[in-house]
Order: sequence, then structure tokens, then C-alpha cells
Amino acid sequence: MAWYDAGLQFECQECGGCCTGAPGYVWLSEDEIDRLADRFGLTKEDFEAKFVREIGSRKSLIEFINGDCVFYDRFHTNCKIYRDRPVQCRTWPFWGSNLKDEAAWENASRGCKGCNRGKLYTVEEIEARKNEREM
Repeated sequence: MAWYDAGLQFECQECGGCCTGAPGYVWLSEDEIDRLADRFGLTKEDFEAKFVREIGSRKSLIEFINGDCVFYDRFHTNCKIYRDRPVQCRTWPFWGSNLKDEAAWENASRGCKGCNRGKLYTVEEIEARKNEREM
């Protein structure tokens, strides 16, 4: 029985809060790189040269010097790849670290305008997203 058995609300506000600010990583799978390369009409190699950095044995989207994701458009305040965004982005805020307990969820909610509003996700939907990220 999870503390969120009654479900949790979330609706992305496309505010850029999770796409901007402090440096971080947006981890990519090889399938995600292939899909994004196709979207931009680039070879995988060209896409990686332009948009990806290697961190040890993993790959992450690059970011600008100010910490913004390379695909976040500050002028239009949106993600240029929203419909094809990586699983890490698609599963926010239903990450294990945010679901550990109510205090962790409330902490995430303080930094995310989409938490506790909009669609009510069932515990099954939440667990599916959490598990998708952990794969």
C-alpha cells in the first residue's frame, strides 16, 4: 500500500522549471537518440555531435552555460521536443525520489507548478511511470 493510493494530481504547465536553472542531466537511451535524430532529419552521429554529451558510459542532452536544456526555448517558454521528450522528462514528477513519502512529494511540489493540479493519476498510472523511468 503506497501513501499515494488515492492518486496524485499533475498537469505540466510547460513553465520550464524542470528544463532550466541548475546544471543537471537528461539521460538518453539509444532508442531515444535514434528517434530524436530521425525527428531532426539527422544521422545518429550528427545528432549526438550537436546535442549529446557523454558522461562516463551514459549519454545526456547538452545544456547551455546557464543550465537550460538545449531544447528549451526561453523566448516561447516551451520544449522544442515536447511530444518526443525523453522518458526522464515524460515521467516527471513520478520518480521514485519524489514518491518516497509525502514530504518528498511536497518538496517536489514546491518547485513544480504542475504538481497537485490538473489530472488525477491513479496509483497504477503512477507506478507505471515510475517503473518506466527505472527501467
